[in-house]
Amino acid sequence: MTAHGHAHAAHHGSHTHGLLDGSIKRSREGLRAVGLALLVLGLTAAAQALVFVASGSVALLADLIHNAGDAATAIPLGLAFVLRSDRAERWAGLAVVLAIFASACVACYEAIDRLIDPEEVDRLGALAAAGVLGFAGNWWAALIRGRAGRRLGSAALIADGDHARADAYVSLAVVASAAAVALGVEIVDPLIGLAISLVILRITWYSWRTVSRR
Repeated sequence: MTAHGHAHAAHHGSHTHGLLDGSIKRSREGLRAVGLALLVLGLTAAAQALVFVASGSVALLADLIHNAGDAATAIPLGLAFVLRSDRAERWAGLAVVLAIFASACVACYEAIDRLIDPEEVDRLGALAAAGVLGFAGNWWAALIRGRAGRRLGSAALIADGDHARADAYVSLAVVASAAAVALGVEIVDPLIGLAISLVILRITWYSWRTVSRR
């Protein structure tokens, strides 16, 4: 083989090796972001579950459903990064958008159910604290996913960050619900739930545009 052939082979091998390393690095960074967000949301949901058992709040139950759905999106996202597949990542992004839409549907259903059949809620202080915890946990997860998604150019992670941010707004509704019940204005709780549902639907549309463009 000529010197030119050796040089070309060496350059080609180095180029391929660089691409492989970049792919592996991206996969590891994506998995790290997904895993950390899953840990944060798992701990948040566990703490909220304890408060739900004590308070019986339907609003908090809805927030638990949202957090569980948000945490579950780590499964398709993690698989996409393990496979290092653009196609798998796009499908994961679509799964995230569907999860956001499902969250909006659950929030809307719970709000309408509370309008039709109001229920007494106990432990209002603990309920408000659970709402604050839910907001903090989801907002932290949103920052982790959003920053990693923009850094790695992952539309799926960006959409999942939007999902966590939507659930943070739902958690704030739990705080508002506790305040309204304490003031004796129970009707405010389901009305806030309906407003939050519209916010989540708006984020669903934004996330869909993000995923479809990329």
